[in-house]
Amino acid sequence: MTRYVVLLRGINVGGKNKVPMGALKDVLQGLGFTNVVTYLASGNIGLDADEPPERIKPQFEAALTENFDLGGEVVKALVLGRERLQAVIDNKPEHFGDQPDQYHSDAIFLIDVDAAEAMSAFSPREGVDTVWPGKGVIYHQRLSAQRTKSRLNRVMGSPVYKSMTIRSWSTTVQLWRMSNG
Repeated sequence: MTRYVVLLRGINVGGKNKVPMGALKDVLQGLGFTNVVTYLASGNIGLDADEPPERIKPQFEAALTENFDLGGEVVKALVLGRERLQAVIDNKPEHFGDQPDQYHSDAIFLIDVDAAEAMSAFSPREGVDTVWPGKGVIYHQRLSAQRTKSRLNRVMGSPVYKSMTIRSWSTTVQLWRMSNG
């Protein structure tokens, strides 16, 4: 068995695509996944499976569309093993996430898109936003005192946004812990 963390994009946001975590857990256990746990209601799941990530992803996406009313919205799954989450933590920019009182720091996980293409959606505001590409992730940090001036929301209007799922840095660290059992 391998421990994975699955990030779902497009559920339980703004009252749309409601997926109760308890019901999702039941569906996943019915598919044969074990040690299923959820974290927050935004689509963070830890589980054990015998299959590789590329086989788990379509199972998740099919289970969501078959068991929940998603209103035709694009819902994607990103299956991460311990090593991939460890790399996100290890390769973060220097001091990223280290000053939560001064900066809002987010890991923007990429689904079926590379960092170079995803970076084209960002237009950081000087003095407010800082953006770094990583492998399978974009690190975004904004000055807390001026977060309302951040241009992160502009990314949401971009077509490539449907291939991203955003987690705060503190959630990302918690997911990494979850991946370690």
